[in-house]
Amino acid sequence: MKLTLFIVPWLLATSHVALSQNDDFVETVVVSKTTAVARIIGDIPDGRMPEPEPPKPEFVVAAKDVLATKTYHDSGRTITFQRIAPIDLPPPPTAVAVEENQIPLERETTEANDENSVEEFVMAGATVFHPKDSPPLSLVHIWPNRGGQAVVFWSSADFGLLSGISSFIGSDGKPRSLMLMWSISEGENLSDLITELGPESSKIPKLAADKATFAITSDHKTPAATLLTIQSLHDIYNSEYERLKRAYEGREQAILESEAELKANPPRPKNITLNFWRTETPATDGKGGAQ
Repeated sequence: MKLTLFIVPWLLATSHVALSQNDDFVETVVVSKTTAVARIIGDIPDGRMPEPEPPKPEFVVAAKDVLATKTYHDSGRTITFQRIAPIDLPPPPTAVAVEENQIPLERETTEANDENSVEEFVMAGATVFHPKDSPPLSLVHIWPNRGGQAVVFWSSADFGLLSGISSFIGSDGKPRSLMLMWSISEGENLSDLITELGPESSKIPKLAADKATFAITSDHKTPAATLLTIQSLHDIYNSEYERLKRAYEGREQAILESEAELKANPPRPKNITLNFWRTETPATDGKGGAQ
């Protein structure tokens, strides 16, 4: 199988029962009913380059101000040192004192304790299998937000498509940021996957073929908050599948085009010019001392 590594970006809308199982362990978790809908925050990267920033004004030294020049050759480029006439620079910024009572402590405490304003961090790792004779499967690890053992589950969602998400709203209405490290493994058929996993292949569950679902296989109790995060990601996957797929394909196409451009037009080393001057008095550190 070919393995490629990518690094590298909660509550249900209805009642739900999730089963976590392996040879020795079965766990049932009941999730309470909510009315919120899981959704992506902001845009999904789709490979399109952002608008270029306007060029910065070029630093130009008049010929009469160049006092001395020395040039070196290095790896196909030139590095030129130019001693120029001194230039008057603006004074360095001074630190601005902040009054202690500028922001009331009560306000800081209130905002920090506001659950809806605190973005939870979700850290996950996934291996996505693409057998040619069956739909994709993802083996995923998610680490609880407050520490503890990773929750392991199989999913019929292609977690590579979720890699473009950096922030989302869980189905409990709370914001979360996502860091997903993932790899892709492509084999000829499902038997290759079973061979690769060895004894672990016995834990591969039978998942529904229509909407993406998951089955937890770790042998310890799943924190309720982690279960809600997993379900929210699957809700987003099912409701935003076409959008996620288009964005992923755009990113992959951009990578191919970038590689082709780099191969056709490899970068050439650029010449560098470094300008410097001497002052009559030494620079100070802003506190009256010389540097």
